[in-house]
Amino acid sequence: MTEQSSPRTTYRHGDLRRALIDAGTDLARAGGPDAVVLREVTRRAGVTPNAAYRHFTDKGALLWAVSLAAQSRLAAAMEDELSAIAGDDGARQNDATLARARLRAVGAGYLRFAQTEPGLFRTAFASHVDLRDASAGDSAGPHGRTPFQLLSDALDALVDAGALAADRRAGAEFVAWSSVHGLAMLVIDGPLRGLDTDQRLVAAQRLLEMVEKGI
Repeated sequence: MTEQSSPRTTYRHGDLRRALIDAGTDLARAGGPDAVVLREVTRRAGVTPNAAYRHFTDKGALLWAVSLAAQSRLAAAMEDELSAIAGDDGARQNDATLARARLRAVGAGYLRFAQTEPGLFRTAFASHVDLRDASAGDSAGPHGRTPFQLLSDALDALVDAGALAADRRAGAEFVAWSSVHGLAMLVIDGPLRGLDTDQRLVAAQRLLEMVEKGI
C-alpha cells in the first residue's frame, strides 16, 4: 500500500511563479478577486503554501500579479476587435474614419470582455492604487500594448487624423475609460444586469458614439 503523496515543497515542472499566476487566474475567472486565495492557488499548483512565498510576499502580491494577467487578457480582447477593423475595407475611406473606428473597437473589446469574462474583468484592476501598472509589461496583450496604451494609441490616432483637436487630447483617456468602464460595471454588477443581448448592444453602441463625439 503506497502512502498518500503530500504537496511538494519544490516545483519540478517549470516556472512555479507562472504556475501560481495561472492557477490564480483560473480562480479569478470563476469567482473574481476574492477567489484568489493563496492556499487554494498553491494546492492547484501542487506545492505547499510556503513555496509561494519565494515568489510572492503575501496574498496581495499574488493578486496584483493575477490582476496584470487579467489585464493582458483584456488587451487581447481589445486587439481582436482592432484586428477586425484592420480587415474592414469599409473603414478605410479616410484616416479619420479609420481612427474613429479603431476608438470604437477599443471600447467594444473592453465591453465584450467584461460580459464574457466578468470574473477576470473584476480582477483586472483590483489592488491598483495609481496608473503605474497601466504600462506594466505583464499587463500587455500579444502585441505588447496594455489596455490603457491601446486606448491612448487610438486617441493619438484621432489627433493625427485631424479628428480630435490637439488641445482636447490631454486627459481624454480618463473620460473615455471612465465612461466605458462605468457601463461595463453596470451591466455585470449593477441595475443593467437585466438587459437582454440586443439592449446591451444598443447601449454599448450609443455609449461609444457619445464618447467619440464628446472627447
